[in-house]
Amino acid sequence: MEEIRSTLLEILEGLHPDEDFENCTELVDGKVLDSFDIVTLISDINDEFDVVISADKIVPENFNSLDALCELISSLMDED
Repeated sequence: MEEIRSTLLEILEGLHPDEDFENCTELVDGKVLDSFDIVTLISDINDEFDVVISADKIVPENFNSLDALCELISSLMDED
């Protein structure tokens, strides 16, 4: 899980280098990430972790924090 977290943090910091992703819990609700960021993030996650995020998983609670994203990716990797 730590490797997922580290890689995901790099991806997020690539989108918004000045944001504190370690502590932010409202990435979507607080409008830190916009729709373009989400599309880019999904693409990067797909490439990096070889998982597919289905439309039903694209909900704010899965994208609001680094921890939520890690859990999402981990659960998708477990499905394979």
